[in-house]
Amino acid sequence: MDAMRVLVVEDNSVVADAVAEGLRDQGMAVDVAYDGPSGLDKLVVNTYDVVVLDRDLPGLHGDKLCEEIVSSPGPSRVLMLTAAGQVEDRVEGLNLGADDYLAKPFDFSELVARVRALARRSPSAPPVLKRGDLVVDRARRAVTRAGRPLHLARKELGVLEVLVSADGAVVSAEELLEQVWDEYADPFTKTVSVTVGRLRRKLGDPPLVETVIGSGYRIP
Repeated sequence: MDAMRVLVVEDNSVVADAVAEGLRDQGMAVDVAYDGPSGLDKLVVNTYDVVVLDRDLPGLHGDKLCEEIVSSPGPSRVLMLTAAGQVEDRVEGLNLGADDYLAKPFDFSELVARVRALARRSPSAPPVLKRGDLVVDRARRAVTRAGRPLHLARKELGVLEVLVSADGAVVSAEELLEQVWDEYADPFTKTVSVTVGRLRRKLGDPPLVETVIGSGYRIP
């Protein structure tokens, strides 16, 4: 699910950076906050599919931040992390509105699986996307066109997911940067146009991705 955007809020910078880097290796766009107020600031500015939230945060406790996320109209799902793994702790976290709960220390493969599972629970993220003879299986990270398998790089797949999900609407380069890359992507580079160019070549003929001059891209 390469078009997924995740926020990691964790005060242990070593853990936070390791989780973020691992999720980026899985093709996700990941932002990081090291305290509660910074996490809240990012949530106000950006839209995230999943928030990986440490419970014991400085500045603004994870419980309070969880309540803020749950009460907001955004689509973010919350995976709460904590060093406390007792049943009562898990129940308390879930009662705050968290969608899932993972005790530290955790296995990274389980974290990835839980993040993906939460993202699939969003109504805006169906597991299989279709546009004409193009099929994008988000769960398997597989793409076919007219039954022919296509081998796409992670960002190419992410861009394709966003364009197909737009259902024919134009998606700007800025929107693609926000949804497929992360906050450190340079908006003045040609990253998006280069990735779209490679994607076009792999999708083959007849051409699928249209450039709308001055607006962005679309798959009609």
